[in-house]
Amino acid sequence: MGTSQPVSVEARLVNPISEPVWDEWIADHPETTIFHTSSWARVLADSYGHQPCYLRLSVGEKPLALIPMMEVRSLLTRTRGICLPFSDYCAPLMWSDFGSVIVLRKLRQIARERGWNYFELRDSSILHKSAPRSEKYVSHVLDLTIGSTALALNFRSSVQRALRKAEQGNLKVSIGTAPEAMRRFYSLHVRTRRKHGVPAQPRAFFTNIQKHIIGPGHGFTVTAELGDKTLASAVFFRFGDHAIYKFGASDERWQQLRANNLVMAAAIKHLANLSLKTLHFGRTDKANEGLRRFKLSFGAREHEISYGKFSVSADTWVGARTRRSSLPNRVVRVFPAPVNRLAGHLLYPHLD
Repeated sequence: MGTSQPVSVEARLVNPISEPVWDEWIADHPETTIFHTSSWARVLADSYGHQPCYLRLSVGEKPLALIPMMEVRSLLTRTRGICLPFSDYCAPLMWSDFGSVIVLRKLRQIARERGWNYFELRDSSILHKSAPRSEKYVSHVLDLTIGSTALALNFRSSVQRALRKAEQGNLKVSIGTAPEAMRRFYSLHVRTRRKHGVPAQPRAFFTNIQKHIIGPGHGFTVTAELGDKTLASAVFFRFGDHAIYKFGASDERWQQLRANNLVMAAAIKHLANLSLKTLHFGRTDKANEGLRRFKLSFGAREHEISYGKFSVSADTWVGARTRRSSLPNRVVRVFPAPVNRLAGHLLYPHLD
């Protein structure tokens, strides 16, 4: 009787920016999104200087797992590995269930070798069900395969009324990939972030999104206008069969015209006509009932997203952190726009 040979698993760190076949490796996996691509890695590295430490496990020439991981080094917020910064969710790409244990063991080893305080997975699919979750959110996913006509019929009555109001207000909506559309979005982004008491992401971040995502055809910007005024704008990413609503912004002074609803409806129709399968609306805090209602009103289904955070010093998975005080948000709201932008420029390289 013959004996079975042990499986030899190769594990190595890969930089997708310099690895020419990275996007080929991920292309056929059903859970691949724009966040797994080399294009998004370029955005993060060029904008914030983060070091790509992507993990590839393989058996021979066949992939076993691909784990995007960025190393964030900061004297203010500690050194850690994140899968991935500013990415809402990013599931490890697995080709075999038995690889989960090997992946987690290898990540712990990498964390120790590189001096990380911790690493965080922005998806819990490979964690044991008993492991604590460091953060929990909800996500909303819309099935686009039913077609644009059926999708529009599934919009709740509140959306139907909002769209009629936008049309009666003579709002015009456009879908584009030009840098000018991104410039208009950024102006609203600064205004919206200040309203919510949060610093704006640096302009360079959106310049790099335009360069590495929108320009090459992996996304677009939707803009609603009234005359020469930009009332609402949103940025969408796409890769393979999946699209992501990544950023939205609006001028609250014109809220009564429901420009946000017009922007979302136009994007949904556009993506359905491109024959994409799903639109993911990003993550939402569970306590944000207004945003949850907005996303559900377009027919999306709600799911939970949870993160896993491994502390290297404690050698264990850690639970949810205490909610931060709202005081910083109240302070940021009174910053003038230039100060808000400066705060974002200084802070975001230390955040994730």
